[in-house]
Amino acid sequence: MWRIGQVARMAGVSDRTLRHYDKIGLLRPAAVDRATGYRWYGAAELTRLERVRGLRRLGLSLRQIAELVDAPDAHVRQALTETVDVLRRDIAALSEAVAAAEDHLAVETAILPRRTTVAARRLRVRRVEVGHPSELGAWCSTTVLTWLEDLPANGFPAAVAADGGEPLTLPERTVVRAVVPPASGVVRAGRELFDWLRRHGLAIGGPTVEDHLTDADGVTATVLEIPVRPGGPRVSAGA
Repeated sequence: MWRIGQVARMAGVSDRTLRHYDKIGLLRPAAVDRATGYRWYGAAELTRLERVRGLRRLGLSLRQIAELVDAPDAHVRQALTETVDVLRRDIAALSEAVAAAEDHLAVETAILPRRTTVAARRLRVRRVEVGHPSELGAWCSTTVLTWLEDLPANGFPAAVAADGGEPLTLPERTVVRAVVPPASGVVRAGRELFDWLRRHGLAIGGPTVEDHLTDADGVTATVLEIPVRPGGPRVSAGA
């Protein structure tokens, strides 16, 4: 029989870890001295500890290990299959976060775009013709839609939300959304958003929606949404 410190050294774990395993019922000592409180472990406990550590290295949580440490191997394999799926999703999410951070570091921009899916939306609109994006500021208290493939040099069609206007339904769609920072103009944010789409190999898939929002305190915010579809090869930030 070995005391807790001896087992900890043999297994390469801390005394604290063994006490925690005892507390949660994962690895009980073979005996506990009532007078001194010393924990004693035998070969069976050492073997169980190595199995616990092996399952931990395979990515299983302590909760899962508590359920599987004495289970048939078929149950362990099923749990591992599910764990691998979760880990692959986590890896993909982390890789996406790294790529987004690197892109933001490579290009000076004030916006933080994200891709998401939005529900169908019904509007009533009035159609207008705009000569330059800056003219959209005349409708900065409402919802504005624009039909364009890029920020244009000449005129382009647009629409503004208006009571009594013609009905328009936007279907459920995948969009890239960005909130325009207070210090950044909508035109500048739009240019940065179009550049972001090009760098990520995306093309415009419908009308851009520009929502001008005001809260109860009179504070305003502008949200840009561009429907997207795959649009060809990505363009590097340095291109």
